[in-house]
Amino acid sequence: MAKVKTVYVCSECGYETPRWLGRCPDCGSWNTLVEQESAPAQEPEAKKLKRAPGGGSDPVRIDEIPDESMLRHSTGIGELDRVLGGGVVEGSLVLVGGDPGIGKSTLLTQVSANFAAAGRRVLYVSGEESTRQIKLRARRLGAFSENFYVLSENDMNIVERHAERLKPELMIVDSIQTMYRPELASAPGSVSQVRESASILMREAKVSGCAVMLVGHVTKEGAIAGPRVLEHMVDAVLYFEGDRQHQYRLLRAVKNRFGSVNELGMFEMAESGMKEVGNASEVLLSDRAHNQSGSVVLCAIEGTRPLLVDVQALVATTVFGNPRRMASGVDAGRLALLLAVLEKRAGAPLYNQDVYINIAGGMELDEPAADLALCVAIASAHRNRCVGGSWAVMGEVGLAGEIRPIAQPERRLAECRRLGFTDALLPKGNLRGVSAPEGLRVHGVETLVEALNTLGLTAR
Repeated sequence: MAKVKTVYVCSECGYETPRWLGRCPDCGSWNTLVEQESAPAQEPEAKKLKRAPGGGSDPVRIDEIPDESMLRHSTGIGELDRVLGGGVVEGSLVLVGGDPGIGKSTLLTQVSANFAAAGRRVLYVSGEESTRQIKLRARRLGAFSENFYVLSENDMNIVERHAERLKPELMIVDSIQTMYRPELASAPGSVSQVRESASILMREAKVSGCAVMLVGHVTKEGAIAGPRVLEHMVDAVLYFEGDRQHQYRLLRAVKNRFGSVNELGMFEMAESGMKEVGNASEVLLSDRAHNQSGSVVLCAIEGTRPLLVDVQALVATTVFGNPRRMASGVDAGRLALLLAVLEKRAGAPLYNQDVYINIAGGMELDEPAADLALCVAIASAHRNRCVGGSWAVMGEVGLAGEIRPIAQPERRLAECRRLGFTDALLPKGNLRGVSAPEGLRVHGVETLVEALNTLGLTAR
């Protein structure tokens, strides 16, 4: 019997080394090398794939490639179709990640039921739950159909054999970290097992035209567990965000080869499953405190969707040696930069003030258009003066205190008017060639001081 050797594999990039290292020499990540057993040297036949990974195709001139439109199928859930770019593309490989209990399996069970109800065959493969557990969830969601097949299995060889026999149009794998190939010596969830299982599923999707949706576990940092190559292999990566203690969930696309990236969908967790929220702006502003200082409305753009969000700030005199700066929903470094601009260019004495920022509804803002709303909210809380409830504020703030133009101003203004706002504060550079909706007054500003003057937030 051959001696079993151990190797150390990086969980981020898959780099292998015979000895443990604190830092991966390939990708530079720290503490990512995991010990694994390598396959015995005298058993090369067990390591061979069932079929060659290549297709043996020949190069083709690009002008000779036939023009074929992508065939999409609706999931029956409008918000999910929006995030995917219009529906599930035939032969696509989609990865869905999120915290435990966030609703990934619930949403994909609903998608499976909608596909099956439309007469398409669905295979739901679970490596974590028994068929009885899946039936209990399906009964709660009302997901019963003769085209809905369930398989509780971890062995990829068996899964591949059943997929070839059933020929489904949609296959769900929950989750990719529980799948394994018996020919590989490593444990399920390891770099080699995840990479090989994903490769088999990708080949199945591209050859048969079956759309495959994978569920991925996430680490404590929020990234999908396993090798980074998994996200490179798939066609789309969707992240479920939100707190399990709250009813709203956000589905965000961070990669999509068939549609817009950073697209956002909103869902409400109910007893009967995930319910889509069509009017997200109205929901995010439904509990907004009116006539209170430190609250400003911003129209953000998520992918192709305008969203009105409530930017909240609280400023209080510090009792510590160093003032505290805490931000939820925005980058802390960006907040520090804007505080410096407010103090230097607008004369706001914030050096002895604690500043707290919150984006209501659990939203994450990373676009520059949120700068002016953040500055106005901080100035409003500092002066203890209310910004009128009819105002919407948006713009990028530079280090010199100038207000820079933002993208897609017309769509933002149209959303503001649809929700009943009558005044909008916008960079002056965006006023050229932009027609404001009827009933909405647009005020153009060039500097941060001018913006604060317009809203009555200058020093006493």
